[in-house]
Amino acid sequence: MSSFAVIDTETTWNDSVMSIGVAIAESETFELIDKRYYILTPYKDHGGMYTYALYANNIKPDLECSREKAMTELRQFLSDYEVAAMFAYNAAFDCRHLPELNHLTWYDIMKLAAYRQHNPRIPHCAECYGTGRLKRGYGVESVYRMLSGDMEYCEMHNALTDAMDEV
Repeated sequence: MSSFAVIDTETTWNDSVMSIGVAIAESETFELIDKRYYILTPYKDHGGMYTYALYANNIKPDLECSREKAMTELRQFLSDYEVAAMFAYNAAFDCRHLPELNHLTWYDIMKLAAYRQHNPRIPHCAECYGTGRLKRGYGVESVYRMLSGDMEYCEMHNALTDAMDEV
């Protein structure tokens, strides 16, 4: 594959998707090629833990529309880049919330980031289960800090910026 996609969603208190962020990156260099941000109506008005971040830093959606319209456009966007692989941090969550994308092969970033045998940046002193998985501190923010060395990093909880950070 020459490109891949990373996706993130934010949901309402009632577990409906209110925003979707997708970042397309080049497979060899991980350079960002393109991105899309969708805010879904009417769900954006239903409230959720991260409603405040929908328009954070004056980020404007590519589309603010119905789920059906957003998913039609998103499927075409992914097709234009011949994306067959979808990556997400806790992919089971996003995959379950986006059945329209079940034709893609999903990969869970967290499974690589949280296991000592896959992530050489996990400190030797970190508590891990017998399987090698961290007992705590394997959320996006903690892992990003571990990998980048940027101890100031804070996850914005905006679907687009989070997808871009997860690339």
